Amino acid sequence: MSNFVEKVVITMAKNRLRELREDHDLLQKDLAKVLNCTQVAYSRYELGKREIPTDALVVIADYYHTSVDYILCMTDKSEPYRRSEE
Repeated sequence: MSNFVEKVVITMAKNRLRELREDHDLLQKDLAKVLNCTQVAYSRYELGKREIPTDALVVIADYYHTSVDYILCMTDKSEPYRRSEE
């Protein structure tokens, strides 16, 4: 992924993270607790100063009942994908 595209995705994702959190009337410390990280670390995700680890993205998507694609602004559909039956 080019630096430009990477920066655009990070910018969009940080905005989506904040929107989701605020829409659920949560504080950064609430999400930090869910992710088992500090409020400062979570704040850096929202500010785009730190990349969000894949495992954290999955936890956040599950917590908000949405998809990682939605968080990364790859889709505007907030519904999670159906899990395949194994």
